[in-house]
Amino acid sequence: MAVEICTVSGFDEVGRNMIAVRVDDEVIICDMGLHLENYIKVTDDEEEGVVKLNRDVLIKARAVPDDDLIRDWMPKVKAIVPSHAHLDHLGAIPYLAHHYDAPILGTPYTIQVLRHIIEDAGLRISNKLKVVDLNGKVAISKKIKVELVSITHSTPHTAMVVIHTPAGAVVYANDFKLDDTPTLGKPPNYERIKEIGKEGVLAVFVDSTNAYVDAKTPSEKVAKDMLADVLLSQNHDGRGIIVTTFSSHIARLKSVIELGQKIGRKVVILGRSMAKYIAAAEEINLVNFSDKAELVKFSAKVGERLRKIDRDGKEKYLVICTGHQGEPKSVLSRIASGLLHFNLGPKDAIVFSCRVIPTPTNRKNRERLESLLRRTNVRIFKDVHQSGHASGQDVRYLLELLRPKHIIPSHGERRSKEAVKHAASALGYGEKQVHLAHDGQRIVLA
Repeated sequence: MAVEICTVSGFDEVGRNMIAVRVDDEVIICDMGLHLENYIKVTDDEEEGVVKLNRDVLIKARAVPDDDLIRDWMPKVKAIVPSHAHLDHLGAIPYLAHHYDAPILGTPYTIQVLRHIIEDAGLRISNKLKVVDLNGKVAISKKIKVELVSITHSTPHTAMVVIHTPAGAVVYANDFKLDDTPTLGKPPNYERIKEIGKEGVLAVFVDSTNAYVDAKTPSEKVAKDMLADVLLSQNHDGRGIIVTTFSSHIARLKSVIELGQKIGRKVVILGRSMAKYIAAAEEINLVNFSDKAELVKFSAKVGERLRKIDRDGKEKYLVICTGHQGEPKSVLSRIASGLLHFNLGPKDAIVFSCRVIPTPTNRKNRERLESLLRRTNVRIFKDVHQSGHASGQDVRYLLELLRPKHIIPSHGERRSKEAVKHAASALGYGEKQVHLAHDGQRIVLA
């Protein structure tokens, strides 16, 4: 029995996540993600007529994983398994998956979002999309079973992908937090995670993003309490309120809508990206925002709705819109730059329910947006947020539960991976059991 892994992408930088696990002559792929900053650069060029998007262009631009690194494994791939609905984990599927004669397996929300992404990209893929319930298990072959164990993150139906092999389980926990009081969905399936640890774990890929933070990541309930502290303040009486956050963070949107209703405001959600992720959640009956808020998807309608809010009185509304990272084409950026007519002034509040994702482009965009907003003298509330990534103590606890033979830190920069190695060392792991991998590296596990 040979078990070998290839760290295809996402190990030399944060983004474009993808791994492959070979069990004798069969291969399972986990994730096919975008590098968002590089992808945006390419798509901006495309809109200017410079390039046409295709696999080769995107690989060259380092926007999608270079799956030529597993060209010899391609005919052996039996399934592609995105762990959750974030673009850095499934956004490359429309461009790469059709090269594989394999189905795509995912939890209900993950697959529904993928359907929207494929449709938005104007692409078709021949791969079958198969929905696997949270905590469900699928037999891939006589040797391999894939299990999607429920774990918490900042988008619904995130799964810890468990690839069961005769040599032990290979666990892919590439984005997670341990949230015991989530505001949407259930806590992590600790009982099953413990059982998997007892059954035998050959290796775990573990989210190292915040592993250097010596703490436990606070619950999403804490983020809701932070929002309540800001939004329920009497200081907002007679003022306009705009909240911006991640479009895929359905739990956070749920909290904002509930708080907007609590203060007696009509909630209006603006932006195509938000409409897409909300539509996917509503289509699988995960939420029903349409009964509680007005959704406006198209740009022409967004401008029209903002003018009406201005006329009716901003104090009657709570606006949720795109623009949390200062994206130039987002609703909030177009408001701040005057491209959308909406009068902002000292009585109004802008709430950023997020943190800036630390890339040069994001920092530059947010600085520009905040500079424009300050000219209007609005009140700005930043970092009303809690992370979706495990901190150091969460990482350590997961390792204690799973007790893997090998540990591969993923989804983090060098200091983050080193922090996982340090945590593993405290639990008695040796140098040869923790692999600080690079893109395209192959490691024989059994």
